[in-house]
Amino acid sequence: MNKVCLFVFMILMSPNGGAMIVDDLKNKDDREWVYFTDTVMGGVSRGKLEYLEKDDEKFYRMTGIVSTENNGGFIQFATGIKGVNDDFKGIKIRVRGNNENYQIHLRTRYTPAPWQYYSVEFSVDTSWKDILLPFSEFKKSNFYQTKSFSPSTLRSIGIVAVGKDFEAEIDLSRIELY
Repeated sequence: MNKVCLFVFMILMSPNGGAMIVDDLKNKDDREWVYFTDTVMGGVSRGKLEYLEKDDEKFYRMTGIVSTENNGGFIQFATGIKGVNDDFKGIKIRVRGNNENYQIHLRTRYTPAPWQYYSVEFSVDTSWKDILLPFSEFKKSNFYQTKSFSPSTLRSIGIVAVGKDFEAEIDLSRIELY
């Protein structure tokens, strides 16, 4: 699939209480996730994104080395999103990892520049857990943006290892809006 099409995906409706499933990994071909690093801006971070199945769990695993050398400092995987209404209050993720902090970055139709997004940090450990991330906790990345955003303006969601030199490993088995 053409990466330019990233931003034209539809979200699937979930039968459970009005949640919108972004990806439950039942079929890895239902959604495209794009992996990229700070090399797009001259950084030297590196890694990979894999789709795995272990112990009856399907998940994406992002691994890599985040380096702040050469003004870098991130690895990320992201997917496009549209068709969201303003009734949603946040994002729910099912994750595990290597006892580090990660972020979710949200891009809207009003954040066209690469350095513009809304973010929230979360911690993972080695056990699977569900984490609720209310939209009210997301912070803007720079002063040009409005303080808050409407869920209906969302265009992409990214899982990001960012901001310090470290070895990243994060698994994602489900992501939805609640």
